[in-house]
Amino acid sequence: MKRLEYHEFSSFLIAMSQKLSTTDHSRDIAGLKYVYPVISRRAGGLSIGINFNTNNACNWRCVYCQVPDLLRGSAPEMDFQLLEQELIFFLNKVLTGDFYQQYEVPEQYRAIKDIAISGNGEPTSLKGFEQAIELIGKIAAEMHVLPKSKFVLITNGSLMHHAQVQAGLKCFNEYGGQVWFKLDSATALGRKKINNSKQSTEKMLDNLKISTELCETSLQTCMLDFLTAKNAEQERQAYIEMLQKNELKVKQVMLYTLARPSLQPEAKQLKKADARMMRLFADRLIQLGYSVSVAV
Repeated sequence: MKRLEYHEFSSFLIAMSQKLSTTDHSRDIAGLKYVYPVISRRAGGLSIGINFNTNNACNWRCVYCQVPDLLRGSAPEMDFQLLEQELIFFLNKVLTGDFYQQYEVPEQYRAIKDIAISGNGEPTSLKGFEQAIELIGKIAAEMHVLPKSKFVLITNGSLMHHAQVQAGLKCFNEYGGQVWFKLDSATALGRKKINNSKQSTEKMLDNLKISTELCETSLQTCMLDFLTAKNAEQERQAYIEMLQKNELKVKQVMLYTLARPSLQPEAKQLKKADARMMRLFADRLIQLGYSVSVAV
C-alpha cells in the first residue's frame, strides 16, 4: 500500500476541522479511518479513540448506542500499516502541532488523558486483537504518551473466554492497560432488554473474573430511564447482590447516563436517569467498599 505523507493526512484534518465538544463523539471528525479525538467529560481532557469496528458492526445492540446503521457482526480485517501511520501522525499533531488550536479545544482540556480502544462495535471481536494492542502500546510508549496517560479498553466483555482475546489482554496489561467492562444489568433479562444480549449471568461473571485476573478492570454501567420504576429497583438490588455474593477484583464502578441521543429504534423511549437516584445508588455501592464515580 502507498504510504500517506504528513501533508496528505493534514489535508484530511483541515477538511474535517471543527470545534470539539463533550457532546460530539464522531468517529470521523478527524477524517481518519481508525483514530479519532474525543473531549471526554469523564476523563476531563482529550481521549484519543481507536475504532476497530469501522464497519459499524457489534455482537450486541445496546438501546442507547449512538452508532449509525449499527449491524450485528464482528470487526473487519485491520490495515495495520494504516493504523500505525494514523496513530503516529495524530500523536505528533497533538504533541507538537496545532491540534488544540485547530479544533478550538478549551485550555482546561488540553492534555491527553487516555488512548481508548472503543469505536463503533465490540473491539475484542477483531481477529488481530493482540497484534493491534501491541502496535498501539508500542507506538504510544515510544512517543512517551504511555504510561503518563491511561490505556483503556472499552468492552462488553462477552468474548473474554476466547484465547486470542486473553492473549491480547496479557499484552495490554504489560502497557498498564485498564479494562472498562460494560455491565448495564446484573440480570439476564435486563441485559436482553438493554443490550439485546442472550448472555447468561454465569457467563458474564466468568468473563468478568477472567478480565480482573488479566488486567485492572472497572465496571462501566449506563443508567437510564427505560424500565418501570419497580423493575429498575429490582435491577439495582440485583446489581448490589451480585457484588455481595461474588469476590470481584474490580477497581471502580463507573456510573453514567445518557449524554447524546441514541440512534436505535428505542431512542424515544429512553430518558436520562435521575441524578439523585444515581447518587443514592452510588452510596449503596460505596458502602460495599467500592470506589464509585458518577457522571450525570
